[in-house]
Amino acid sequence: MPPGEKKQRYTLYIILLTSFLVPFMGSAVNLAIPAIGSFFHIDSFLLSWVMIGYLLASAAFLLPFGRLADLFGRRPFFLWGVAVFTLATLLCGSAWSIESLLLFRFIQGVGSAAIFSTGMAILTLAFSPQERGKILGFNAATVYLGLSVGPVLGGILNQQLGWQSIFLFAGLLSLPVAILAFRMLHTVPVETGAEERFDWLSACLYSVGLGALMFGLSAFTAQGVIGQIAQGAAPVGAALLIAFIIRQARARQPMIDIKLFSGNKVFAYSNLAALINYSATAAVGYILAIHLQVVMGFNSQISGLIMLSQPVLMALLSPFAGALSDRISPQTVSAWGMGLTTLGLGSLIFIAPTTPIWLIVAKLAFLGVGFALFASPNNNAIMSSVDRQHFGIAGSTLGTTRLVGQTASMALATLIVVSFIGSTPLDAADPERLIKSFQTAFGIFTATCFCGVFAALARNKKKPEAR
Repeated sequence: MPPGEKKQRYTLYIILLTSFLVPFMGSAVNLAIPAIGSFFHIDSFLLSWVMIGYLLASAAFLLPFGRLADLFGRRPFFLWGVAVFTLATLLCGSAWSIESLLLFRFIQGVGSAAIFSTGMAILTLAFSPQERGKILGFNAATVYLGLSVGPVLGGILNQQLGWQSIFLFAGLLSLPVAILAFRMLHTVPVETGAEERFDWLSACLYSVGLGALMFGLSAFTAQGVIGQIAQGAAPVGAALLIAFIIRQARARQPMIDIKLFSGNKVFAYSNLAALINYSATAAVGYILAIHLQVVMGFNSQISGLIMLSQPVLMALLSPFAGALSDRISPQTVSAWGMGLTTLGLGSLIFIAPTTPIWLIVAKLAFLGVGFALFASPNNNAIMSSVDRQHFGIAGSTLGTTRLVGQTASMALATLIVVSFIGSTPLDAADPERLIKSFQTAFGIFTATCFCGVFAALARNKKKPEAR
């Protein structure tokens, strides 16, 4: 095997393994949410922070890490991220209180930010523009494979060994991946821009601003001191993000070049489409895990099998969708995917305690087809719309829109559920109130995704030139 091909293969395997582990962790934990709530005797608001805290940390650090990696090398940041993620995952499995679990989940999110701020850039640089859509399709398929295995294996582990076993299993699975990355990823060149300076003020404005805004929105309905802090945090966070944008427009060496958005229609609208899509879909697994276990009475093992159809179809169709976007406009393919996703979300508005299982499986399968046709072509459109020196920040921007969308989705779902059931623990909540909250959430998600179709169609029709 030629040395160039060998380097490409090592790089591909390592990135694909990490792309499997992180979503596996997320989808597996979804099935353990009711069990974690019962174990620590906490209400639905605090329980939601097991998911939101992780997403918030990932979103807040992704963009600064992407810029630092562009300046000082993507490989060391990737390796550091794998190590932190592995350690934090093992610590989550040994958490002795809800506070310690939330802390370790936050650290786990920081590690995943370092992984995702560099992984796609490393992968994009390793292959030619002619192969980019196919390779990104394989990467998306691996992500969805993790999402597919997560509910099944997570449900089994939670049912048989307890929720802690999910984290311990994922941590032990991450160890050989970390060792492989440290041994083999030395073949990746360290491309740096160290002659430029890192803007620490911009990083603080962005991370603190985004964190305050997301905390404020997700905790807006909380009772007592937390609710009061949240109501003040949201406007402060918004003001800090506005200050960040103004500084980026004026800085000589900005953390993110505003011209990437103002002068690149494909890049701007593709990221907007990703933000809308993830805002509308990320909380679906969280809501259905609660519906199947709390409302319908299935255990976590059976619930995981029921939820399998969506990620399986996403995994099977993503390479096809990615390759298709190499031949025709990726914007067109992703717009069709957004439309199908809207229809799939709309069908979930009518979910009820008497909804047949086969129909839930069919709804999730339809949603999986739509998301597969959206994700990898949209990623291809974003990465193909910028020059190679911007690959790191483009990948980080894409990851940030995904994580902000996921955090917003979880925050909105939490706000809706809490507004219907208050501080009542999930296992003691009125099923009728829970169902009404789920139907309301799916209605809002459907309307949001419908707006995303127009964002997807607003991009240039012409396939962007490979760079």
